[in-house]
This record gives sequence, structure tokens and C-alpha cells, in this order.
Amino acid sequence: MSLTEKGLSLFETVFASLKHRDFRIFWLGQCVSLMGTWMQRTALVWLVYTMTESPFRVGLVGVAQFLPMLFFTLFAGAVVDRFPKRRILIVTQSLLMIQALALALLAFSNSAQYWQLLTLCAFLGVTTTIDMPARLSFFVELVGKKDVMNAVSLNSSIVNLARIIGPAAAGLVMVEFGAAACFFVNALSFLAVIYSLTRIRTKEKRAVTEKRNVLLEVKEGLSYIKNDETLYINAIFLAIVCTFAMNGEVIIPVFAKTVLEMGAGAYTELLSAAGAGSLAGAVTMASLAKKGVRRWMLAVGAAAALSLQLLMALAWNYTLALIFVAMIGFFNLVFLNAGNSIFQIYAPDKYRGRVMSVYSFLTQGSLPVGNFFAGSVMQLLGGWAGYPACGLTAFICLALFLKNKKEIIKGWFRAAKTAAD
Repeated sequence: MSLTEKGLSLFETVFASLKHRDFRIFWLGQCVSLMGTWMQRTALVWLVYTMTESPFRVGLVGVAQFLPMLFFTLFAGAVVDRFPKRRILIVTQSLLMIQALALALLAFSNSAQYWQLLTLCAFLGVTTTIDMPARLSFFVELVGKKDVMNAVSLNSSIVNLARIIGPAAAGLVMVEFGAAACFFVNALSFLAVIYSLTRIRTKEKRAVTEKRNVLLEVKEGLSYIKNDETLYINAIFLAIVCTFAMNGEVIIPVFAKTVLEMGAGAYTELLSAAGAGSLAGAVTMASLAKKGVRRWMLAVGAAAALSLQLLMALAWNYTLALIFVAMIGFFNLVFLNAGNSIFQIYAPDKYRGRVMSVYSFLTQGSLPVGNFFAGSVMQLLGGWAGYPACGLTAFICLALFLKNKKEIIKGWFRAAKTAAD
């Protein structure tokens, strides 16, 4: 095989799910929208920190955004299983556009108050509670189970490409035009994804018309996960690591200002470094998707990411901090992609919305606890302690909760070795 043929083969492997027309359209719409999303997230955190100069209040922004997911995501999964995913997404994306416009108006008028920003973050959280499980479970309808792992990886790639470009663009825009411009750009970006949803031709699965108790449906979904050994261990990993080790957005602005003693430029560059690492992880996972789900990557991704968070205690140098943050981003993505893929592959269609709502709950709904923890630790000990304290806490919790599951996890590695032989 020639070098050109190998290159084409790799390209087809990495971008396998884009051969599906509807996923390609949806993916392109997401490419535009996510750039705006990360510009807004970057500008909002910096705006709150400059307004309040309080790490604790920055942490509360994450709490306000993700607390609704903590309480309502599991119920959202039952709702998602009842209605066509595309229609749900059109409504949620429209509401998110309205939220961005409200932020833009407040910031532009220079009348923004802290409580108003918290309220709008809570509104975003309520909307995302429905949007996220609907979007994740929509992938299978667009590409089928064969290519869903690749679709998940490509979606992660654009999320993390946006994490690179979005913060950098936000830094430039904030310097020239202020935070309001970032919020307005995000509002416009939602038009791309809404338009893409109107162009999709995939036949929507019939909504569940049978009237059933929502609590019963939630219980059925949780019972299914509990009774499936792989899904249960996957859920434990996600719960612990996502709660304590996914708080970079709260930690980085404080770290940049108090440890590195630098400003918005360093803050956005650190966010971009995390995004670059995650993008590399997403491309790596996309290239491996053809070989099927690899459960052992869940454990490896978690162990590597947590170890690097402990090493951040030594990152008093800007260059070293960039390298460590990028590596954390890489292994966080490997971990999240493995967890997402395990849920996607092992969940039957009947429970897909509810299982993916559990994924949303564990990855996003857990963040209020993590953001509160990280903010409190930094308020007490200083910005240097954010990453190490979160990494150490996650390590201890994993050791306690998985001490009786060691043989099962070792079996994942043995199975991978056997398959390789």
C-alpha cells in the first residue's frame, strides 16, 4: 500500500461517521455553534471573576449552571425517550440562543449584576438538562451502532477544537470589544445548528405514546445499569472522576492569576492548551473506534489524568503548566470518550435516552459538587491547590469504591491482551 493510500485509509477511518449525510450536516452545524459556546463560557467566567475577585463566586457560577442537571437529568432521560430527538433539539437550541442574547444585553448595558448572571446560568442548566441526553442519544439514529463510537469521537473533536479556538478568540474579542460581544457571537452561532436540524432527513423514531409513570421509567433505567456489570463500573468511574477531576474551568482562571500572576491572555491560553490536548485525544480515539470499545481505556485515562493533576502542584512555571494542562486534556478526553462509548454500545434502544441521561448526570450534573469543592479548596489554600486536591480526592474515592472490583477491571486488560494476540 502506497503512502497516499495509507493516508486515505487513515482519513476514512478517522472520519468514518461523516459518510452519513445527516450526521455530516448536524456535525457541521455543531462546529459553528460550539465555537460560540466556548467564547461565551470563557467570557462569562472571566467577567464574573473580574466583577467579584472571588474564586468561591466563580465556583458558584458552575454550581448554578450544573445544579439543575444534578436534580433533573434522570427525569429528562425519560422525557427524551418519549419524543422525537430532532424536535427536542430545535426547541432547546432556540432557548439557548435566547439565553446568550440576554447575557449580551446585560453586559452591553454595563448593568449586569452577579445574581442576574447566576439566574441565566441556571436557565442554561435547565435547558441543557434536556438538550444533552437528546443530543447524545440522537447519534445512534444518525449513524447506527456500527459508527456511533466514531461519531462520539468526532463530536468530541469539534468540542475540543472549539476549546482551542473559542477561548483564544474570546481573549481577542474581550480585549477589543468586551464580554458582551462574545455573548452576541454565541447567540448568532446557534442559527447554524438550528438550520442543520431542519435539513436532516433521518426518519424520526416513533415517540412513546404509552402513558407511564416517569419515576418508574427512571427506576427501570437505573436498574438496568446496576444489573449490568460493565455499565455499573463505568458509572462509578464517571461519577468520581467527573465530580472531582473535571473542574479545570473553575481552577484555571484562579491558577493563572494567583500562581502564575498573569492575566486574561494566560487564562485563555491555558484553556486552549487543555482543548489542544483533548483534540489530540479525540482524534486518537476516532482512529481507534473501528476496533470497537476498549474498556481498559477507562481505567488508563482516569489514572493518567489524576496523576497529572497531582503533578500540577509543581507547575509554578508557565510553560510547564501549559504542558501539564494539555496532557490532562488528552487523558480526560480518553476517559470521557471511553465512558460515553461503553454506555452507547452496551445500552439497548429501549433504554438509550435514560442511559445517556445517566451519562449526562454523571458528567455534568456532578459538576456543582466538584465546582463547589474546587472553589472552596482554592479559597482556603490558594489557587495552587485546586488541581492537586481534586486529583487526590478522586484517587482516594476510586480506591475505596472499586476495591472489590479489581479482578473485573484486570479482566478488561486480559481481554484486550488476548484480542491483540
